[in-house]
Amino acid sequence: MPPVPPPRSSGYTSTTAVPLYWARYGPAGVAPLLVLHGGPGAHHDYLLPQLLELADGHELVFYDQRGGGRSKTDDREPVTWRSHVDDLDRVIGELGLGTPTIVGYSWGGLLALLFAIEAAAGRTRNRPARLVLIDPAPVSRTYRAAFEDEFARRQSSHAIAAMRAELAASGLRERSPDAYRQRNFELGVAGYFADPGAARDLTPFRVTGRVQTSVWDSLGDFDLLVPGRLDSVHVPALVVHGRQDPIPLESSEKTARALGARFVPIEGSGHVPYVEQPEALFDAIRSFLEPTGELRA
Repeated sequence: MPPVPPPRSSGYTSTTAVPLYWARYGPAGVAPLLVLHGGPGAHHDYLLPQLLELADGHELVFYDQRGGGRSKTDDREPVTWRSHVDDLDRVIGELGLGTPTIVGYSWGGLLALLFAIEAAAGRTRNRPARLVLIDPAPVSRTYRAAFEDEFARRQSSHAIAAMRAELAASGLRERSPDAYRQRNFELGVAGYFADPGAARDLTPFRVTGRVQTSVWDSLGDFDLLVPGRLDSVHVPALVVHGRQDPIPLESSEKTARALGARFVPIEGSGHVPYVEQPEALFDAIRSFLEPTGELRA
């Protein structure tokens, strides 16, 4: 895996409730893509270097969401989905992104949808021009429960259990602690992949547990598919979802239908298509982003 290059520019926001780290890649002066990482409570680095594939014709703007990465805070106030929506609104304004195309991955896809719903209701200062949703997090509590069950089943599978036993017996922890930590990380996320071995190509990341818990708790018994939620959003959208993702494919199918969006299932990919099937993923995104590519079902 190639090294991650330094950003063209970076810094911290001053208009958000807590300073949020941001980074820009790619050429200046072109239409920006605002990229939202997953989690909640994670950070943008694990989307790199793969998502920089889109920097050949776009400026990419990333930021670490509140409570994770370089945007950690000692403030013990619970972080909620509304905290993240407000932060996103202020990031767009402060960084001068106009009406951006938002690219949301996993939780970032759900955050993009929540923001778009709030924008459609006039409760934000800014709004998105387009949405690109890559394996978005489940859009209802029912689908989230199904995901949690499937991920737990995969993580307890014979194949992953055998790999854990092999690691425990390898002596790697004593010989090379860094290599042991890397392998332990890979096994911790293996269930997200169609091929568990592909986890070796995912940049390691950490999730701030209290942030993740508080955000999901704040959503309560959520369901974005009820009338007046997703169907209130009227912007061009693309939804991409790996067929072997532990998140139910149906969640993204119904999301695309509610948005009137193009839906692209990716064969041979779990939850991380930018690692497992990057060519198929980036071809779909480029097709959508081209001037004539705003395809709607």
